[in-house]
Amino acid sequence: MSEPVIEVKNIGKKYRLGQNRGGYIALRDVLANVFKSPFSFLKHKAKVVAGLEKQEEFWALKNVNFTIHKGEVIGIIGRNGAGKSTLLKILSQITPPTEGEITIRGRVGSLLEVGTGFHPELTGRENIFLNGAILGMKRAETARKFDQIVEFSGVGKFIDTPVKRYSSGMYVRLAFSIAAHMEPDILLVDEVLAVGDAEFQKKCLGKMEEVTRQDGRTIIFISHNMSAIQELCEKTILFEDGKITMVGRTDDVIKHYLSNMPTEPTVVRAGNEFGQINSMKIVDTSLQKISQAYIDEEIGIEVEFEILSNERDVFVNYAIMTADNVEVLHTIYPGKPFGVGKHKIISWVPKNLLNNLKYRVFLSLVSYNPTTDHAISEIYFEMNEKAREEKYHGYTDGIHGVVRPEIKWEIKN
Repeated sequence: MSEPVIEVKNIGKKYRLGQNRGGYIALRDVLANVFKSPFSFLKHKAKVVAGLEKQEEFWALKNVNFTIHKGEVIGIIGRNGAGKSTLLKILSQITPPTEGEITIRGRVGSLLEVGTGFHPELTGRENIFLNGAILGMKRAETARKFDQIVEFSGVGKFIDTPVKRYSSGMYVRLAFSIAAHMEPDILLVDEVLAVGDAEFQKKCLGKMEEVTRQDGRTIIFISHNMSAIQELCEKTILFEDGKITMVGRTDDVIKHYLSNMPTEPTVVRAGNEFGQINSMKIVDTSLQKISQAYIDEEIGIEVEFEILSNERDVFVNYAIMTADNVEVLHTIYPGKPFGVGKHKIISWVPKNLLNNLKYRVFLSLVSYNPTTDHAISEIYFEMNEKAREEKYHGYTDGIHGVVRPEIKWEIKN
């Protein structure tokens, strides 16, 4: 096998909770604090020097080890807060590790957060050349790729508009197009593709397959979309609480991950300037929160959200999927778009529809103007059945399929 392009050895990242990480502290601020409260300032410093000042520590990553070879496409999955994005920021050299060692052989391109590396006052055109320079491309190289980048992104009409006026979907389209066409040896992609519409996500996955197959580039891909991970990645790493708990074939890792999913909702992308998901839960007919239900009972999907702007029409929709990511149904709220303010709605799933399996609800607030933008949350629940042997006269095997409707039978003699 070829020499690894990424070697990660005993990486750890520690944060001090409560530490002020926003901005910088100027000398004038320090002097002002000294003059306003000299005794408090000296007391605090004395505790720090003596080691008596207690600060709670949080290890976002601990003892992380793995190697990746040229041309591999590696998926990284795990719950929110598991350490996935922290790892990619370290690999992108946005933040340094607290301990451990990383060896990277090749040029790294990253797509970590919407608008990362963009200057909001510059146009799309200017940001393409800026990002090319950041990646070490000569201006002539970027110019040769310019038309391909714009065409793939689909934002040609807005290419000379300052990107601060772009929707988050437009940001992602342009950012992904830049990252994919600038020919980095290693491409790091975080959850940002969740912002784009389904058609563009499919286009991005196709592009990532193309650059690995034709150019032998390496991709590390973080996503909560298990079908995207399955489609793109042969090998996947599972993170839990800042540590790697499983590495292996993607299907095996996803199956293990989904079999241990919590029943509390996971916010994939809570919201943005147009809307915010505040809560989601599964309820019974008494509106009590549940994580398990019986096949012959209705279940409700209750969501509370807030519309923050009336500049866009916002729609609510969700998909119910099996734990291994087979889509069972997709439904959209049929009423008028919601106005500014807080809202709570319940969607009732009929009884005798779902089989005795574990399911996932993938819910989103969707806005279209001029591109698709989402706020996304998901939750898992399990369906059970009562007295199968009694109902089916001793039949003990499971009833196969992802749905379980009551089928009408007639005897015609």
